[in-house]
Amino acid sequence: MRKKIILNVLFNLGIILSIIGMGWSYNNNSPLVVAFFAATFVAFIYVKIQLIKSLKKDLKK
Repeated sequence: MRKKIILNVLFNLGIILSIIGMGWSYNNNSPLVVAFFAATFVAFIYVKIQLIKSLKKDLKK
């Protein structure tokens, strides 16, 4: 359970850094870097949703 909570915190940090990175690269006119940060943002969101589903299943037990 502790491992999943730590993973959740790290995923939140990754989401925040992806958003900051998208803003930074947009201001520097780097569309390829924006696409990279957008892809990492989507990946972090997907993994976070899977983790939350797993946590809900564990809490029901």
